[in-house]
Amino acid sequence: MNDEPITIFTDGGSRGNPGQAAYGFVVKTGGKNVKEAGGILGVATNNFAEYTAVIRALEYAKEKFAGRDIKFYMDSNLVASQLSGLFKIKNAVIRELVFKVRQLESSFGQITYTHVPREKNKEADAQVNLALDQDLR
Repeated sequence: MNDEPITIFTDGGSRGNPGQAAYGFVVKTGGKNVKEAGGILGVATNNFAEYTAVIRALEYAKEKFAGRDIKFYMDSNLVASQLSGLFKIKNAVIRELVFKVRQLESSFGQITYTHVPREKNKEADAQVNLALDQDLR
């Protein structure tokens, strides 16, 4: 059993806020990409898209990496801070999404959420834009 944490980069975005929204994530083990995914969400807020990316990534990881530690990286300081317990969550919709995240977290070891600059989250961002661009066609 590999003890190295799984690394997941997530991003969400909307063109307009709210607007056409999508999520993206990239899962890595040993520095190599093992899963890249994204999807369209319809009209939603940027924050909704950011949280959906975390949920979709956890759903994937639960199938492949249950019990392992996970290190999340995201360019949303708000989401990283809320999931780390540093910021309160006032929005009822976002609270429901956080509840779903917490349920999924129970399938893993230690999970950390770290804010990174946009430049360090390009792969997840690319998944978001790929989904949005494909939806526009």
